[in-house]
Amino acid sequence: MSETFRALIVKQEGEGILASIGQLSHDDLPEGGVLIRVRYSSINYKDALALSPEGRVVKKYPIVPGIDLAGTVASSQDPRYKEGDEVLVTGYELGISHHGGFSEYARVPGDWVVPVPQGLTAREAMALGTAGFTAALSIHRLEQNGLRPDQGPVLVTGATGGVGSLAVSMLSGLGYEVAASTGKPSEHDYLRSLGAASIVDRAELAPEKIRPLDKQRWSGAVDPVGGRQLAYVLSAILYGGSVAVSGLTGGGDVPTSVYPFILRGVNLLGIDSVYCPAETRSALWARMANELKPKQLSESISREVTLDELRQAASRLLQGTGTGRTIVKL
Repeated sequence: MSETFRALIVKQEGEGILASIGQLSHDDLPEGGVLIRVRYSSINYKDALALSPEGRVVKKYPIVPGIDLAGTVASSQDPRYKEGDEVLVTGYELGISHHGGFSEYARVPGDWVVPVPQGLTAREAMALGTAGFTAALSIHRLEQNGLRPDQGPVLVTGATGGVGSLAVSMLSGLGYEVAASTGKPSEHDYLRSLGAASIVDRAELAPEKIRPLDKQRWSGAVDPVGGRQLAYVLSAILYGGSVAVSGLTGGGDVPTSVYPFILRGVNLLGIDSVYCPAETRSALWARMANELKPKQLSESISREVTLDELRQAASRLLQGTGTGRTIVKL
């Protein structure tokens, strides 16, 4: 085991922050029962925010960002895990107040750890990561609220992003008719390759005037965007349908009314992937290794960068110029 190892370290300097690749030792890692040799991480929107002075997601500095990681157990004080086990970690305080996945080693509490399920490699687990888990949890909650493939099309907003791309592919694989929303005309073929049956221009979801109730269009929706367009989506869901909302790239304010909820029985489902119960977390990772595993996961949905290329890739994510998922190889 090496005395020192590489990590991306973010420090606060005055009103700004400085992100640089440096050397850490195992003594620099926070407490936890499981030491992991990280093989792969991934870049999520929250990670990109952690590298931005305006991001305001980091709870304390210095921090090693990276809310996802997958690798092998180097040592463990937790009897559930032994040296050599392939494991993954997503969510909790990882990369926010606890050194995360942009490091060659990480130490975490055993309760955060999930064995990499049979049917997934460590790389595939990070091609899914928090984005894939969020998409799977959204679908799970929609199904719990009665969504079925025979009820009509399901809308996915922000469809070229990580959560959106994976949700399109997962829903299509389950037999749903998927309507994918994007503001990028150049990515229509990409979305169709993932299984989208139709493309909805993002502008359609943000009309100048949003009616309390509009024409019923979709049986449900996976929405990682939020904001003003969520108000329109809610107004256009079929009677008894549901919207699973997991993000706020479109803003935190939703100018809606009670009408969709009390006149059409629409359900607004909040999706929290960070503190999801361990039992549900493990069950969904097992599903992602089987019927929810996107066929295009290692081809069109994901790409790989090194630790040295990470900051540039995160910047593209904030600018909205990327598609799918970016994996970090450590």
